[in-house]
Amino acid sequence: MPFPRATGILLHPSSLPSRGGIGDFGPEAYGFVNFLATARQGLWQVLPLSPVGLGNSPYSSISAFAGNAMLISLERLAEHGWIAWDRLQDLAAPSSAVDYEAVQLQKLPLIEEAARNFVKNASGNARERFDRFQQENKSWLDGFVLFRALRERYDRQTWNTWPRELARREPAALKKAARELKESLAADRVMQFFFFEQWQALRRYSAERSIRVVGDIAIFLNYDSADVWENPGLFQLDENLNPYVVSGVPPDYFSPTGQRWGNPLYRWDVMKENGYDWWVKRLRWIAQNVDYIRLDHFRGFQQHWEIPAHEPTAVNGRWVDGPKDDLFHRVREALPAFPFFAEDLGVITADVNALREGLALPRMAVLQFGFGDAGSHIYLPHKCLPDTVIYTGTHDTDTAVGWWQTVSDYERRNAEVYLGRSEDGIHWQLIRAAVNSMASLSVIPMQDILGLGSEARMNRPSVSEGNWTWRLSPGATGGDLAGRLAHLAEVTDRLPEGIHLGPGEEFAA
Repeated sequence: MPFPRATGILLHPSSLPSRGGIGDFGPEAYGFVNFLATARQGLWQVLPLSPVGLGNSPYSSISAFAGNAMLISLERLAEHGWIAWDRLQDLAAPSSAVDYEAVQLQKLPLIEEAARNFVKNASGNARERFDRFQQENKSWLDGFVLFRALRERYDRQTWNTWPRELARREPAALKKAARELKESLAADRVMQFFFFEQWQALRRYSAERSIRVVGDIAIFLNYDSADVWENPGLFQLDENLNPYVVSGVPPDYFSPTGQRWGNPLYRWDVMKENGYDWWVKRLRWIAQNVDYIRLDHFRGFQQHWEIPAHEPTAVNGRWVDGPKDDLFHRVREALPAFPFFAEDLGVITADVNALREGLALPRMAVLQFGFGDAGSHIYLPHKCLPDTVIYTGTHDTDTAVGWWQTVSDYERRNAEVYLGRSEDGIHWQLIRAAVNSMASLSVIPMQDILGLGSEARMNRPSVSEGNWTWRLSPGATGGDLAGRLAHLAEVTDRLPEGIHLGPGEEFAA
């Protein structure tokens, strides 16, 4: 089903030019929303907001439910008295890249300090909101905070290397650990409360300006995650609790040896017996935190690439059936009207298309992929029906300018024939093509709005280090940029529609 016609920008909150080594939900986030509103953008797309795992990737998270505490704004906490302003004086000024190690050493301890202050001093309305948050999220919160505390106790070693009684979740051992780690668990609960109150406040601020948030959900989880530790029976693990098969994709456009993601694979048969309760709970939770959900690696629900865990690359894998529409029928029972769309890029077979179409899920189109042979033209604007979300590029591709500098001569000629030539750069040619298309939604990475090169790329698939670090420069959204985007939104009939806000809640963290 097509979405209301709109356009917007892809920018993960970590890329904002906040102080403290990483973007967050503080003043720069509200400034960015103001920019979106002035530019008449109706969408803000983010990457998964989960705690990052391997390689600092938000797609390899240590929890399917928790929020990334690095994104908590210390300024917001100081405004509400949970930490003194002078404790923020030494926060690092905005830098050109996220320094995850520095954030761990400098920013997170201050957030933990604010959480301890809250535990000690909170009362009245703040305490009531926190107690309600704990009660409403008990199903995932208690397990996550215990997992995180144990992970810190054991120097962030993978959970299957912990003492056997903890790795295998013997009740007596868990109770003993919870008693010993009581203070850490209390602070971690508060940090999750801070995260979701700040995020919901920012989301409400966006909604008041007719900006919908597009969320993203990774199909797979990190093995070293609270969810796998708590639910080993839902994953394909051997008697020693190690994965015997792992996720990835075969050789493709991005890599000649494929991508060995290494996530454990689900036991879909067991999940089906349980009514897919874990997936329903997961999707219901994210639906409370965003307005649209992008389903990453949608084809994995039809078939997924299964790689023996001992294989070093993804070459020697095989396709194995996923849950197909059985899962989504159950999801629709629980979330009958929530808008999803499918990331269906790459080599997509007829049965994957049939699954998506049968579920009435919009597809994705990426302009960078459209200028090869005739088979690639499905990504071009003239092939985009309203049930499409069109992008110039994604977090996994090069920027438009970087792509143009390295694209083949054949594709370059095709692009020039299709787009014509213009003096304002390939990025604006692609932006205009996307926004002018019939696709219901058009989404442009911020790097393409700014015309940045490969140095601003967010992720290089199959490269394990140096990703997820790009940041927006302070003042980069100035000049006539907002006016130019607003004019384009107006002339292409993509001006944002108002959003109906439900009964007001206090978001004060």
